[in-house]
Amino acid sequence: MEKKGVLIGPFTQLLPMSGLSLKGALKDSELTIITKAGIWIEAGMVKEVGDFDALQQKLEGQVEVQLLEGDFVALPGYIDCHTHIAFGGNRANDFAMRNAGSSYLEIAEAGGGIWSTVKHTRACSQTELQALTEQRAEQLLQQGITTIEVKSGYGLQLDEELKTLRAIAAADQHCAADLISTCLAAHMLPKDYAGTAEAYLEEMANTLFPQLISENLSTRVDAFVERSAFSAEQAKPYFEKAKALGLDITVHADQFSTSGSKLAVELGAVSADHLEASTEEEILGLAQSDVVAVALPAASLGIGCAFTPARRLLDAGASLAIATDWNPGSAPMGQLINSASILASMEKLTNAELFAGITFRAAQALNLSDRGCLAPGMLADFVIYHTDNYQNITYLQGSLQPAAVWKNGKKVYHQK
Repeated sequence: MEKKGVLIGPFTQLLPMSGLSLKGALKDSELTIITKAGIWIEAGMVKEVGDFDALQQKLEGQVEVQLLEGDFVALPGYIDCHTHIAFGGNRANDFAMRNAGSSYLEIAEAGGGIWSTVKHTRACSQTELQALTEQRAEQLLQQGITTIEVKSGYGLQLDEELKTLRAIAAADQHCAADLISTCLAAHMLPKDYAGTAEAYLEEMANTLFPQLISENLSTRVDAFVERSAFSAEQAKPYFEKAKALGLDITVHADQFSTSGSKLAVELGAVSADHLEASTEEEILGLAQSDVVAVALPAASLGIGCAFTPARRLLDAGASLAIATDWNPGSAPMGQLINSASILASMEKLTNAELFAGITFRAAQALNLSDRGCLAPGMLADFVIYHTDNYQNITYLQGSLQPAAVWKNGKKVYHQK
């Protein structure tokens, strides 16, 4: 008989992250923990998870069996739902200046800030930008991240934004992880644009959006709604044009001042990201909506500002995802478990809430329904650790590295 599929195990613990609420607080007691577990995979999908011995007996002679020796813990592949890893250059001087007391404006006037990265990224060829994106995606994959959102936004011209989005698309063809592109042409008003913010956004909507669709470059549009970028009033018609074309929208919201999350709720965005400045009013608005709140703790660490009010968001009933925000300015760390564990300590998040925020709730922030938990019919994306206790993953705050990572049922990384 030809063998179909593979059975992997036994795992000391397997956390499928299934059957949990998409919104609100979660207790660790709600986690399903399968001991002596196995994963049955067929055609890149999860066929069944359960007791390894029972599955092995049931499938005897029908599947390839990959036996694990020692203690291992398995979780769904992580999902980083907010990154800016398609960039050129370096902004180490920004970090030094910020720590020495310089303001955002002073750093920008000294040649730093987003515009510095725009100049460096424009200087990259598409091939160079693709290679840089692939290198960073590989680093994330080695952390167990099997799905990576990647934004444009350092081009800020039609041709340059297209270059970045094409580089992301090309990188996706070479990366083991899935790269989900987002158009962030509304990152800031480019300094070399002669017109108004409204004119720039209208131009991008009219010229870039049709290209996104015709070249299948992205299904998502983002904008930075902030005093230093675009107001809610300026961004609203831009987002409305995106929605009219069937594109999902997401918002850089409430990082330094409020208004972005309200716009996200009003327009039915898939997510509102940052939220460090959100007050009770914004928290309640998000909780009463289907917008996923995305916390970016590495940006708080990089800038030295307050964390997203994650505890209050969850207690109010919001859905909370956690992402790296890997970018060259405010969040150069690019370490998901490390920064998420710090957020958990500062905001008193349970392990269930943390892992939900980087698995199925992060999938929701990307409008993806085929990943984020290990259950029949889901992608066989998972990460395993050489430990006998899943709590060690967050307890060790990122120093416990994955032993191996599977994507679509294939091992794509193993620790050497």
